[in-house]
Amino acid sequence: MRIHQCSWLFLISFCLILLGVELHVVSGQCLTDQQSLLLQLKDNLIFNANKSTKLVTWSQNSDCSAWKGVTLDGEGRVTGLSLSNERISDGIHNSRLFRLQHLKSLDLSLNKFNSTIPDEIGNLSTLRYLNLSNAGFVGQVPITISHLTNLVTLDISTLLLLSISSLKLENPDLGMLVQNLSKLEELYLDGVNISAPGTEWCKALASSVRKVRVLSLSNCHLSGPLDESLENLHSLSVIRLNDNNLSAMVPQWFADFSNLTSLALVSCGLFGNFPEKIFQVATLQNIVLTGNPNLQGFLPEFPQNNSLQRLVVSSSNFSGQLPTSIGNLWNLSMLDLSNCNFSRELPNSMGNLSQLVYLDLSFNKLTGPIPSFNLAKNLTQINLSYNMITGEIPSTHWEGLLKLVNIDLRHNSVGGTIPIALFALPSVQKILLSFNKFTGQVPKFRAHSSSMLDTLDLSSNNLEGQLPKSIFELGRLKILLLSSNKFNGTMQFDMIQKLRNLTSLDLSYNKLSVNASGKNSTMLSFPQIAVLKLASCELTTFPDLKKQSKLVHLDLSDNQLREEIPNWIWKLGNGNLLHLNLSYNQLMSLQEPYTPPTSLYVLDLHFNQLQGKIPRLPPACTYIDFSSNNFTSSIPTDIGNHLNFTIFLSVSNNHLSGIMPKSICNAPYLQVLDLSYNNLSSEIPKCLSVMSRTLGVLNIRENNFTGSIPDAFPFNCCLETLDLNGNSIEGQIPYSLSSCTRLEVLDLGNNNMSGDFPCFLKIISTLRVLVLRSNRFKGRFGCPDSPGMWDNLQIVDLAHNNFSGNLSGHCLGRWKAMLVDDSMLKHLRFEFLELSASRYYQDQVTVTFKDPYCLHFH
Repeated sequence: MRIHQCSWLFLISFCLILLGVELHVVSGQCLTDQQSLLLQLKDNLIFNANKSTKLVTWSQNSDCSAWKGVTLDGEGRVTGLSLSNERISDGIHNSRLFRLQHLKSLDLSLNKFNSTIPDEIGNLSTLRYLNLSNAGFVGQVPITISHLTNLVTLDISTLLLLSISSLKLENPDLGMLVQNLSKLEELYLDGVNISAPGTEWCKALASSVRKVRVLSLSNCHLSGPLDESLENLHSLSVIRLNDNNLSAMVPQWFADFSNLTSLALVSCGLFGNFPEKIFQVATLQNIVLTGNPNLQGFLPEFPQNNSLQRLVVSSSNFSGQLPTSIGNLWNLSMLDLSNCNFSRELPNSMGNLSQLVYLDLSFNKLTGPIPSFNLAKNLTQINLSYNMITGEIPSTHWEGLLKLVNIDLRHNSVGGTIPIALFALPSVQKILLSFNKFTGQVPKFRAHSSSMLDTLDLSSNNLEGQLPKSIFELGRLKILLLSSNKFNGTMQFDMIQKLRNLTSLDLSYNKLSVNASGKNSTMLSFPQIAVLKLASCELTTFPDLKKQSKLVHLDLSDNQLREEIPNWIWKLGNGNLLHLNLSYNQLMSLQEPYTPPTSLYVLDLHFNQLQGKIPRLPPACTYIDFSSNNFTSSIPTDIGNHLNFTIFLSVSNNHLSGIMPKSICNAPYLQVLDLSYNNLSSEIPKCLSVMSRTLGVLNIRENNFTGSIPDAFPFNCCLETLDLNGNSIEGQIPYSLSSCTRLEVLDLGNNNMSGDFPCFLKIISTLRVLVLRSNRFKGRFGCPDSPGMWDNLQIVDLAHNNFSGNLSGHCLGRWKAMLVDDSMLKHLRFEFLELSASRYYQDQVTVTFKDPYCLHFH
C-alpha cells in the first residue's frame, strides 16, 4: 500500500504532538522514588491526624503532585516541602526527609518536635529557604547548618509564648554558624540564646553575611555596644533587636543604611540621645523604640512625603514639643508616643494624618485643645489620657470617623458638654472620659446609634441632672462608670435589668437615690455583675443579690444600711467574693453563720456600730479594717495565725481591752498596724520592733501601754510612721530607732519618757513630724554640730518637757518645709500596695498652736 507523502508528514507530526503531550504529562508527575520517600517520611512522622491539613492528603492512591505541601520541579523532583503547623511531635531524626536531594525550600515551622535540630539537615545542600521557627526544637543549633551554602533565608526563631525551652548558639557560636552563608539575605534567630557581646556578634555578621537584608535577633541575650563593623551591612532593610540588654547608645551611622525600612529596638536598655537623622531616612517605614526609659530624644522636622507608617517611641524619655511638620507624615497609620515627656500644645497639623489608624499619646504633659481628626477616616483608636489637655471637644471633630472604636480622654482638663456626636459613632465600643471637667447633662441619644458601645466611663466630672434612659438601653454595655458627679434623682435599681451584658457598675458619690427595695434583682434575666459600686447612693436596704454568681467586688459604703450584715453576702460569686466594703453605715451585727470566703482579700467594715467580739479574720485577706465600731473583746491570742497574707490591719477606735498578743508578729507581710484609741494594756512586744523590717506604720496611740520601747529596730527598718502618743511608756528613745531612715512621723507625746534630746536621730533626713510633747525629756535643746538636720521638718512639738536653751534662728531658718501650704500635710500618708491598686494610710497629728511668733519650751 502506498501512502501519500503529505499523509506521512501529517502522521509524523501527529505522533510527535502525542509524544510531546505524553512527555509533558510524565514531567508533571512525581517521580516514583520521590513519592516513595515522601510516603516513608509520613510513616515515620508522629502527628495529629485530626489537626493535619497536609500530611493527611498524602496517599499511595494519588500522585504526590496533588499533595498539599509538596512542590515539584519540571522533572518531577521534590523541590519544596511545607509541613508548617501539622502538629508533628516526633519522627524527624533519621527520616527519609534528608534523602530529598533536590529540596530548595523546607518549612517545618509551628510544630512540636521537642528535640534537637537533626544534624542531617546539612545534607540538604541545595536548600535556599529553611524555616524551623517555633517548631519545638531545643538545645544546641548544629554546625551542619553552616554547610547549607546556598541559603538565602534562614529562620530558626522561637517565640517564648510558644516554647518553654529554646535553642542556643554556644559551640558552634554565631560566627561559626554563618561563616559559609555568604548568600544569606534574611536571618531570623529570635529567641535563640546567643549570649555574645556587641564586638563579637556584630563582627561575626559583618564578616560573613554582607548581603543580609533582614536581621531579626530579638531576645537573643545579646549585649552591647553596637560595633561599627555592623555598618558594613549596606543592604540592611529590616533590623529587629528587641529585648536584648544592649545597654548602649544608638549610633549615628544607623542613618547611613540607605535601604532601611524597619527599625525595632524594643526594651534594649538604650540610653543617651537618639539620633534625629534616623527618623529622616527616606525609606524608613517603621520605627519602634518602646520600653527604653533612659533613651532621650526629640522628634525632628519631618520632610514632606516621608515614608513613615509606624512611629512608636512609647515608654521612653523622649520629650519636647510635637513638631508642626508631624502633619507631613501622610502615610502614618500608627503613632504611639505614650508614657514619655512630650509637652506643650498638640499641633493642629495632626489633622492632616489621613491614613492614621492608631493614635496613643497618653501619659505625657500635652496641653491645648484636641485637634480635629476628620480626615483620618480609618482611625480606630484615640488615646490622649493622662495629659493636661484643655478646651472642649466640638461635635464636628468626630464627624465621618465611622471606624472609630475606642476614645480615651481620661485624666485631662477637658470641659464643656459631652457632644452627642460621640454616641452617634457607629463602631464605637469604648468612651472613656473620666477625671475631666465636663459639665451639663449627658446628652439624650438614640441607643441604636451606639449599639456597639460596651464601656462608658464618665466618672469624676461635673455632670448633673438625671441619667438618660437611653443609657439603660445599650444592650452590649459591659462597663458603666458614672461615679463622683452630680447626677440626681431617684433611680430604681432594677433599671439595669435591660443591661444583660453588664459586668461592672459604679454609681457612687453622686446625688442619686437608688431604690433597691424591689425584688426584680432575683429574676433570671438580671445581669450577672462582677463589680458593683453603690457608695453614697442613699441605700436603706441591701439589694437582693443572692443570685449574683459572678459578683466578686461589692461596695455599698457610705449609705444608710442598718441592722445586720446578711450571711448570704459571703456566698456571692459562688463563694469567690474578693472585695467587700460596707464602711460608713449603721450596721450593728453580722448574721450567723458568719463564714467569710477564703478568696476575700479586702474586708472593710469600719465606721459602723458593730458590737461584741472581733469577727474571725478571713484567712487570705490582705486588707482588714474594723476600726470605729463598738467591739469590746480582747484581741484573739492567735490572731497572728490568721494574718498570713495581711498587709493592712486596723481595729482602732473600738473598746478593745487586754494585751497585745505576741502572735501578731507572725504576720509576714504586715505593713500597717493600727490599734489606736482602745484600752489595750501591756508592754510593747520586742518582736514588734524587729517586725519593722516590713512594717511601715505602727500606731498604738491612746491606749495604756507601759514599759519601754524595745531597742530592737533592725538595720533595714522600713518604718515611716511610729505613733505611741497617749500611753504610759517610760525609758529613753532607743538608739536603734536611728536605723529607721525612712521615718517621717515620730509621735511620742504624752508619755513618761526621759533622756536627752535625740540628736542620734539626725541621720533621718526624711523626718517631717516630731512630737515629744508632755514627757520628761531634759537637757539642752538641739544638736550644735548639726545645724541643717531635718530639713523636711514641718511639725515639731517639744512643749511640756525639761529642755533648756534657745532655738537658734539658723536652725529655724533651715526648717523651710514649715512654710509649705497646709495642703501639703495631706501627703503625710503611707502608701502600700493592695494587689494592683495603691492605697494610703493617712497620718493624723494633733497640734497645739500657741504664740505664732515664738516657740516656748517648758
